[in-house]
Formats: sequence, structure tokens, C-alpha cells
Amino acid sequence: MGVGGFAMFADAMSDDHTVVTHDPRGIGASRLDDPDQDSTPDLRADDLAALLDALGAESADVFGSSGGAVTALALATRHPARVRTVLAHEPPLLQLLPDAPRQNVAVEEMVETCRRDGPMAAIAQFTRWAGFEEGDEGAPVPQGELTERDLADVTRFYLHEIRHTTRYQPDLAALRDGPVRVEVGVGTESARLMTYQASVRLTELLGRPPVVFPGDHGGFIGRPKEFAEVLRTLLEQGRR
Repeated sequence: MGVGGFAMFADAMSDDHTVVTHDPRGIGASRLDDPDQDSTPDLRADDLAALLDALGAESADVFGSSGGAVTALALATRHPARVRTVLAHEPPLLQLLPDAPRQNVAVEEMVETCRRDGPMAAIAQFTRWAGFEEGDEGAPVPQGELTERDLADVTRFYLHEIRHTTRYQPDLAALRDGPVRVEVGVGTESARLMTYQASVRLTELLGRPPVVFPGDHGGFIGRPKEFAEVLRTLLEQGRR
């Protein structure tokens, strides 16, 4: 997801925070020197560190959702001096689940579907697999007519991102015992989703309860003000 999906949430947070959003490499307005290069969480984490450099920011609080949550966890591991708090909202860490081998096969099938039948077929397959239902805020079913850029972003996600993101294995010791405050968020309406199950398992391994946000996997889209208030409270608690 590029910056568009986070616009209202970012606006809600900007009342009392300096907020920076970005298009991950190859998505939206982000252009690539090598379009065939895969996008890994570690590579995207290095991109975030470079973005902080470009902004002249020594450190930041970092929020990421879904694949972006995996990137945020990688940033906390690779560049801990640059991060104060990470809030990872429903990261799809399939390798933490007991049926990880089966989940990996499902991901490979989606990649092949995108190659064979196109991005819309892959989206339909993904939606069923992840547990989304029609009307969910975070469902990856685009509303309205897709632009050429939208189709390119979806295609890139399946061909160059999803495999590395869902197979990422976080450094649990570094996240649990390192200098970065790491919190994991789940939605009040996400219990049926694979991302919820993976997030709860991560909180168990880190030895801390999840932070509960309003809505489902896309609560920051459907309920940006309420979502922002939970994050704002969490950040304030960390500074006391």
C-alpha cells in the first residue's frame, strides 16, 4: 500500500505529531532502477533508514500495518538506534504459525496465479485465503476502476513482495530485549484473519499483550480518528 491509504490516519495524527508517510519501493510514486529486484523486509527497512537520513531525523516512532508492520520490525532489528517505538499492526508472519508449510504453499499458488491469470485473480485468491469478507475495511479488493498504476502495484506485490514478507522470520530476542519499544497491534474485528493469528502468536513470543485497535485489518482506513487516538495514547505512555 502506498501513501493514499494512510492519508486520513496521517492527518489525524498530525494534530500533535510530525508525520511522514512514504510509498514503499516500487509502489505508487516510488520508481526503481531495477524493477526485477525483489522487495524484502530488510531492504525496505534500509530504505526507511535512508529516508530518515534524507529528512535529517535522528530517530522516529514507526507505525506499520500488514507488510509494512514486517518492515517496521526489520527496522527495529537492523537500525535500532533510529527507532524509539515500533507499532506493528497485524504483521503476516506466517512462519510463526503451526501450519506454516501449508501457508507457504498457498502463497506460492497466489504468485503463480498472478503470473498465469493476472493480478485480479490473485487478489480474489488472497482474499479467500486471508479470511476477509465483503465490506471489510482492510480487504484487498479494490473499489472502483483500477488504474494502470494500481494494477502495476498489485502485480509487483505478488511477484516481488509477498513471498519475502510472509516468510520473514523476526529476530525475537532482539525485538524482546533490544532498545526499541516494540508493540504489536490487532483489530477488534480481525479475529478470523490470518494476520490476527500471527500477531497474537508474536505477542506470546515477545511476552507482552497486544494493543487493541478499532476495526479490522484496515481500521486505520475506516476509523482513522479512533485508530489515531489509540496510537497517540500508546506513544504518550512510552514517554512518561
